[in-house]
Amino acid sequence: MAHFAKLNLNNIVENVIVVSNEFIQDENGNEVEQIGIDFCKSLYGQNTNWVQTSYNDNFRKQYAGIGYAYNEPNDVFTIPQPYLSWVLNENFDWVAPVEFPIDGKTYAWNEETTSWDLFIPQKLYASWIWNETEWDWQPPTPYPTDGQNYQWNEKTQTWDLITE
Repeated sequence: MAHFAKLNLNNIVENVIVVSNEFIQDENGNEVEQIGIDFCKSLYGQNTNWVQTSYNDNFRKQYAGIGYAYNEPNDVFTIPQPYLSWVLNENFDWVAPVEFPIDGKTYAWNEETTSWDLFIPQKLYASWIWNETEWDWQPPTPYPTDGQNYQWNEKTQTWDLITE
């Protein structure tokens, strides 16, 4: 199966369709992109613009999704720009203007300050304690390791066996 991306006038992907290989082969059985494009135009109109995309990322960098951009001069698809401050690098990946911290903690991008903000997950229960090493909230009593399913009981501060 072959995949074709329908582009709008700004080279933004509007749709991706699957085309059977029999509709994109020449008389020798070779897959030819232009035959596939002509087939797509016969279905969706001659004024439509189509580019083949690779489901396995074998060409044009990555599989095209709706909202992706086709960079014609470089013949690649790029994901939508996640933030206005981010720029495309030499591999056509969007990168933040500030390097992501590599310290094992969780961060979220803050476009207003163009920086990474430390993200602390919501505390699930009042009795749970923040574990700086694991970067997570931990119960005061460890989860049982007997292979059964339990749920935390905040009232008794114990793990209750789920029997249903």
